[in-house]
Amino acid sequence: MEVASDYRIIAILILAVIALATVIIIATHLIGPKRHGAVKDATYEAGVDPVGDARRRFNVRFYLIAVLFLVFDVEILFLYPWATLYPRLGDATREGATHTEWAGALADAGFGSGFFLVSIGIFFVLLGVGFVYEWRKGIFRWD
Repeated sequence: MEVASDYRIIAILILAVIALATVIIIATHLIGPKRHGAVKDATYEAGVDPVGDARRRFNVRFYLIAVLFLVFDVEILFLYPWATLYPRLGDATREGATHTEWAGALADAGFGSGFFLVSIGIFFVLLGVGFVYEWRKGIFRWD
């Protein structure tokens, strides 16, 4: 019964946020100023008047750096579960230690702390190989 009440609290919070956002958006349109004109409706970007077409071509390196950032960012996210689980594995493989649910199951299945240390080592080697490959291809040069 506790789980259902927890979900009700989350549902109430989500509904309250949606209602508040709706009220704020409607209030801004009702209360806010309604002045329009050529100067007011012009595109404004960091104090610089727009020049040329907005669909001009960009150097592909901008996109490569953005994709590389996302790739490395996602790979770093894989380290969090490993970092939280690894210290527990050392305790779970010792005799008489209390098993946490995941660490105990992994230790019982034969995946000890050494296996996870080697696996994260392989992960870092692959990450490094990818980084060196991109560096050698010249992706990080801006000439």
